[in-house]
Amino acid sequence: MTTAPTSLVATPPASLPSARWSLPELAFWALPVAAFFVFPDRLALGAQILTAAIAVVALDLVLGFAGIVSLGHAAFFGIGAYAAGLLAVRGWAEPFTGLLVAAVAAGLVGGLASFVVVRGQDLTRLMVTLGIGLMVYEAANKASFLTGGTDGLSGIETAPVFGVFAFDLEGKTAYWWALGVLIVVFALAKRIAASPFGLSLRGIRDGVKRMPALGVSVDRRLQAAFTVSAALAGVAGAVMAETTQFVGVDALSVPRAAEFLIMLVLGGIGRLYGAVIGAAVFMIAHDVLSDVDPVYWQFWMGILLMAVVLVGRGGVMGLVDAVVARLSRKGGTGA
Repeated sequence: MTTAPTSLVATPPASLPSARWSLPELAFWALPVAAFFVFPDRLALGAQILTAAIAVVALDLVLGFAGIVSLGHAAFFGIGAYAAGLLAVRGWAEPFTGLLVAAVAAGLVGGLASFVVVRGQDLTRLMVTLGIGLMVYEAANKASFLTGGTDGLSGIETAPVFGVFAFDLEGKTAYWWALGVLIVVFALAKRIAASPFGLSLRGIRDGVKRMPALGVSVDRRLQAAFTVSAALAGVAGAVMAETTQFVGVDALSVPRAAEFLIMLVLGGIGRLYGAVIGAAVFMIAHDVLSDVDPVYWQFWMGILLMAVVLVGRGGVMGLVDAVVARLSRKGGTGA
């Protein structure tokens, strides 16, 4: 068993992660709040960005901290979406319950899959997660009597949040709901990363052969991390189902999983905030480029991805670190 490729896994920061919230972090979360008022006509896109960010944060727990490269997290995202959607269609539309059911359903599948995933090495894990994604996708497509198949699952009606805030056509409630769930999931992931469990995952990622000597059960830690990550991805899927009131089979697709991975690499792996930033940058760029060049927008997206990754060497967060370090050196020289 080896660690994940060094080209993907971020270099650990010099200081240990903290569960406390700093002033810059609070300022960061003020940005999506301000965006609600600055871009009132783009709330649907904003809700999609926040929903994707939840899934990418979940992916960062297994890739950035545990070193497991996964191309199957869309499977858990889709399972959560269908779980919440089917619950609403069958008459139970309370949104918090939808999140819980989605987390349990995706977590159970992720827990079962984790026994296979952690047994391999880097490329083996990549192929296993890809295979899991393909199987879940085809199973959902085959079970059209339950999922709607290629037509998707429609007729989802989400009850008002707290019985007061109804989901409207303008997307106001959807935006705040997605933002609220993202903050809760992020806070949970942050606490996990700063806990002894999270630190042990970093130890496994950076030196898997040394951890058993410290009495750490590597496989069990990785299985637990993968299960939690799958459950959080299911929560993201539930948010999508509740805010869009539709679930298509593409929610389980490999291209969706690849997008999650691209978002994480783009923002910066192993940083958590990189997951949020990467989701925002990718989806905003997708929206802008598809408007500018509807046919060849992927060409320009490819250029953007290469530029950020090659220049930043760690995604957007790596680029920010480089700029801050350079300014610090100049300030020290000037002093």
